[in-house]
Amino acid sequence: MKLPTSVKKAVAEKVGSLRTANDFLRERAGTAKPKDMLKYLRRAPKVAPNADDVS
Repeated sequence: MKLPTSVKKAVAEKVGSLRTANDFLRERAGTAKPKDMLKYLRRAPKVAPNADDVS
C-alpha cells in the first residue's frame, strides 16, 4: 500500500512523540511499584465522582 509522504511523516512524528512520552514516564517512575501509590490513594478524600465524570 502506498501512502502519501505527508501521511508517512505524520505517522513518524506520532510514533516518535509516543516513544518520547513512554521514555519520560518510565524515567519519572524510576523503581516505583503500583503498591507505592497506596499511601497516596488512602489519603485521597472519599467523595463520589462528579456527575460529569461518570459515563
